[in-house]
Amino acid sequence: MAEAVPSTAAPEAPTEGSGVPLAPLTTLRLGGPARRLLVARTEAELVEHVSGCDRAGEPVLVLGGGSNVVVADEGFDGTVVQVATRGIRVEDLSDCAGATVAVAAGEPWDELVAATVARGWVGLEALSGIPGLTGASPIQNVGAYGADVSQTIAQVRTWDRQAQAVRTLPAADCGFGYRTSRFKAEPGRFLVLSVTFQLELGTLSAPVRYGELARALGVEPGERAAAEDVRRAVLALRARKGMVLDPADHDTWSAGSFFTNPVLDPAAAAALPADAPRFPQPDGAVKTSAAWLIERSGFPRGYGRPPATLSGKHTLALTNRGGATTAQLLALASEVREGVHARFGVVLEPEPNLVGCRLQPLTG
Repeated sequence: MAEAVPSTAAPEAPTEGSGVPLAPLTTLRLGGPARRLLVARTEAELVEHVSGCDRAGEPVLVLGGGSNVVVADEGFDGTVVQVATRGIRVEDLSDCAGATVAVAAGEPWDELVAATVARGWVGLEALSGIPGLTGASPIQNVGAYGADVSQTIAQVRTWDRQAQAVRTLPAADCGFGYRTSRFKAEPGRFLVLSVTFQLELGTLSAPVRYGELARALGVEPGERAAAEDVRRAVLALRARKGMVLDPADHDTWSAGSFFTNPVLDPAAAAALPADAPRFPQPDGAVKTSAAWLIERSGFPRGYGRPPATLSGKHTLALTNRGGATTAQLLALASEVREGVHARFGVVLEPEPNLVGCRLQPLTG
């Protein structure tokens, strides 16, 4: 069986052309112009725009929701392809197998999550409120509150720019890890066209693995709760941290968490203070909290010189208070990174994609 799920009305696409400003297309509201901007409303257009640039040897930037990207003040000297494909299709639905759902790369992520919860498809509810588009989710192996997309992805349909062919990768071939994947490890090779999810049927959520979320729901870690309650609780938690987009709230003018949580070898983890968070990983490594390291290195919420500061709600988010430049934001990020390295010897890695810009090298 194949059944289309109605999408919400598509947002107004940007105007194609030359010299189009990129700042309005990113959640940070930063970045200079693109030499050329194209909008892909169909899968065929998406493939043709990108492959056409590849054939011409022209630099190309594929832009989704703009929530995980930092663009240089100088802009992008090439073609930016804005992904605007839409569509949610149920490929199979049964009590035994659950729901197999294929989603176009340009489908807004949180709208997809809302649709799955409303229809009793379980597995994405803890990922509510994350900005961006569905096509970006496997690249970063998007995750929050003890869940990530690798737990529900069945396959990813791509355009292999190297082989010049459509290629579908099952989850086992996607190289998923903490905030990474094969798509991230081989940048510029795979253009995500659609993502297929395998979701359980029911009204109860997947097991709640994250302590903060479990406490908000009044359950023990590992227990389940109503999926609607999980979505509601996650949205509330994210809003308190400035992690739900709100044009009126400058704490949300960010790229989300700017640094990933460091994953350390046992010796490096043992060298941290006794009260540092430690989360043992299956391979023997230990994950710690980037926010904890930042705060203990002397960078409290709101730190910085406006218009570029840490969020007043969450130290992991670097924000544009209005009128900031990319250079100002990256100077702050570099200062924080240098301070954490000097204090703890831990190197923080940026989570967003830095386009035409970079952090300053560590001096220590």
